[in-house]
Amino acid sequence: MRSFVVRAGVCLGVIVAAAAMLGGAAKSAPAAQGTLAACDRQCLYGFLDQYLAALKAKDASRLPLARHFRYSENNVMMKFPDGVWGTATGLGDYILKTADAMTGEVGAYGIVQESGNSSIFALRLKVVDSKIAEAETVIRRAGGDTGPFPSKPTLESNPVFEEIVPAAERSPRERMIALADGYFSTLQLNDGALFTQFYDDCDRWENGLLTTHNADLAKTIATANLGCAQQFKLGNYRYDDRVRDRRFFLVDEERGMVMSAGFIDHAGRLENYTLTDGRAVTTPAAMRIPNSLCFLEMFKIRGGKIQKIESVFIAVPYNMPSPWIEN
Repeated sequence: MRSFVVRAGVCLGVIVAAAAMLGGAAKSAPAAQGTLAACDRQCLYGFLDQYLAALKAKDASRLPLARHFRYSENNVMMKFPDGVWGTATGLGDYILKTADAMTGEVGAYGIVQESGNSSIFALRLKVVDSKIAEAETVIRRAGGDTGPFPSKPTLESNPVFEEIVPAAERSPRERMIALADGYFSTLQLNDGALFTQFYDDCDRWENGLLTTHNADLAKTIATANLGCAQQFKLGNYRYDDRVRDRRFFLVDEERGMVMSAGFIDHAGRLENYTLTDGRAVTTPAAMRIPNSLCFLEMFKIRGGKIQKIESVFIAVPYNMPSPWIEN
């Protein structure tokens, strides 16, 4: 599905024999300055609700912001309030939430209305000393040719994302990060090898579109009727040259969620390749020019396997760096 993003003009978001290597590669986001005060799930959700209510009202003055608060929108650091804070006219009825009391991070996926248009967004907040210290937003704005992605995306409650994972089926934080990191290692130079583990019915939503087990989408994209693992086993995403600057800033062990950020780079040099079933394919035209995708992606993990994936991504200039990573 990502092959359509540049053409659409949008700006983005593990067999664990390799777990030792993957665990070493996985990096958590550095902590903001200050001390993480005791703030549990409901406390963090309270900050998130307050932030979203202020956004809907376009009134940032009601927010408890840290002195050195930092804000980015679509991978660009901005003065605050700016960007969507000047154009938002409403929010969708449903917000998918997740929180990590250990790191003070809280995340959300939802719909925002701007100037009569609906856009799907992903949001990360960091709370330090009872103040919001960081806000990172990726908004996939509709406009022009949207390719396969919906021009009016929706986000509805999914029981799998909402459920509490039974204690016996939970994984340790490090293991959950390794599984998510292995997903990106599977995607990078995808040749059919899996570096993570999936449920057979694993599904993925990209920019509001179901891109697995989707019979209607398979009429135009042949692999869309397959599950997560089956798509990767074909080596369908060979043109994804690199998944870099991976950050795993939020791990919600109780609900089995990992929220991550990073970039998918396309050098644009691969013209033709062969799937593992022997079919010769041509790289989509949009992936034959240098470009990158910036994403905020969330994984639902249960019993040591990836069950569901929610991703928001935008196209950005090739090799664009993250303002959240210090070089």
